[in-house]
Amino acid sequence: MPATDILARKEELAAKAVALRAERKFNCAQAVACALADEVGADFETCYRLSEGFGGGMGTHTETCGAISGAVIALSQLNSGGTEVSGTTKTATYQLVRKVIEGFQEMNGTTICRELKGVGNPEGMRRSCPGCIEDAVNLAVEVIAARAQQDEN
Repeated sequence: MPATDILARKEELAAKAVALRAERKFNCAQAVACALADEVGADFETCYRLSEGFGGGMGTHTETCGAISGAVIALSQLNSGGTEVSGTTKTATYQLVRKVIEGFQEMNGTTICRELKGVGNPEGMRRSCPGCIEDAVNLAVEVIAARAQQDEN
């Protein structure tokens, strides 16, 4: 798929992820991973199942934001060479993942669920779950598009 195709659909994909959470009660990780499933050649149901435990900041532990975890799942599916070439794609996959995490950190000041939600913070919420989902999808789409552009060249 040309890089411009997915970039043109960035808002649509972010809206799809937010709707999956709101309308179908997906957790943040499921919403992001499933919204990106087609874009990374993954099965929707498999993404749903694999990402289930990542919601609520890792099983409601309020640690790493589930939206980021969903993006990591999608990027891993996109870039991994699988067991046949075990280990050969890890470094490149880690680089893609770092771009999303660093971008999210820059945008929101943290990647920790409880800090984003304002748990125990008198100043309140930094970013809503739907906002985090939008950010994670948008960042992942940019990384997917950059990788597609690289593949085209």
